[in-house]
Amino acid sequence: MYKVKVYVTLRESVLDPQGAAVKHSLQSLSYNEVSDVRIGKYMELTVEKSERNVEDVVKEVCERLLANPVIEDYRYEIEECVAQ
Repeated sequence: MYKVKVYVTLRESVLDPQGAAVKHSLQSLSYNEVSDVRIGKYMELTVEKSERNVEDVVKEVCERLLANPVIEDYRYEIEECVAQ
């Protein structure tokens, strides 16, 4: 079994109005050290071992469902879980 951490973020070229709103709010609260905010998504998947390569499965899931490849980038970390 594998635990997979998936991070999805907007591409740098895509405007992030939600991030801009959070940045504005932080600066209104005098957190002037914060110069930029980008909002993204974080997901954890549990993937069972199968005949398919786990990395191939994760890439397919990200590209078909979890991320919009037109405007979003994704990265992931795969960790093999030890049976208890």
